[in-house]
Amino acid sequence: MKLPRRQFLHLAVGAAALPTVLRIAWAETYPSRPVRIIVGFTAGGPQTIIARLIGQWLSERLGQPFVVENRPGAGGNVGAEAVVNAPPDGYTLLLVGPPNAINTTLYQNLKFNFLRDIAPVASIGRVPLVVEINPSLPAKTLPDFIAYAKANPGKMNMASPGNGTPQHVSGELFKMMAGVNMLHVPYRGSAAALTDLLGGQVQVMIETTPASIEYIRTGRLRALAVTTATRSDALPDLPTVGDLVPGYEASSWYAVGAPKNTPPEIVDGLNKEINAALADPKVKARLADLGATVFLCSPAELGEFIAAETDKWGKVVKFAGAKPD
Repeated sequence: MKLPRRQFLHLAVGAAALPTVLRIAWAETYPSRPVRIIVGFTAGGPQTIIARLIGQWLSERLGQPFVVENRPGAGGNVGAEAVVNAPPDGYTLLLVGPPNAINTTLYQNLKFNFLRDIAPVASIGRVPLVVEINPSLPAKTLPDFIAYAKANPGKMNMASPGNGTPQHVSGELFKMMAGVNMLHVPYRGSAAALTDLLGGQVQVMIETTPASIEYIRTGRLRALAVTTATRSDALPDLPTVGDLVPGYEASSWYAVGAPKNTPPEIVDGLNKEINAALADPKVKARLADLGATVFLCSPAELGEFIAAETDKWGKVVKFAGAKPD
């Protein structure tokens, strides 16, 4: 049967629109089953705490469990690869952070391209790091420490939780921009590094505020400056490194990503819900307890931020000649 031209055009337009209609209708029913949030590190750390905080909010708002699943290994790459290879349907998400940006350059044979293969969804928060020294050193301020380090080149041991960690590359950026020569001493985790810093086996470390703040408050460590562009509410009397080393900025940060080609309706919906969480006083207070400040942006802005972080830390990794443990 030959269809009239007008009727044929109506059917063609309707057929062309059908995938979009179905996609929107499907997105409106999301989620219809549990969602996994993959964390590329062991349970109990700040990454897991942040993921559970956001997961609980999403579970309550969207009516399905958002379950945190720890997939540690290779500095977060095992978890990232699991999400890269997951179906792009919104049911597998990734807690994203600085290691993902750093690993792009640190690891030479990754099976994925993070910027290409992970879709940015929503930012969560930023956590300042703090430059801290053993109190036995004569330096009382950051300029004092820089002068002391320059007067004793190669005699300052700088601890970190491991090669290529945010603390390590933040320290290497400081060395590069402040013009100081310090020996990097990598440990297997922050606890061991802090133990030796407290004992005086190493003299300086750049560490997250949650891991350090009690030692600072009790005087067991001397804090000199925070690494973020603005002062920290947790340590308001400390200057920023950038006040004294112009242009310096480093922070730990948390965000959510998904496999590439995840429907934009789902990405935008998750962004909206996570932004609503970050506006909630209880969630903001919990983030503040963890030393984090709210970090709001759109998926596109988050993508630009991660690309800038990847470029920035790539240069530092190459400068330091850092290799994975």
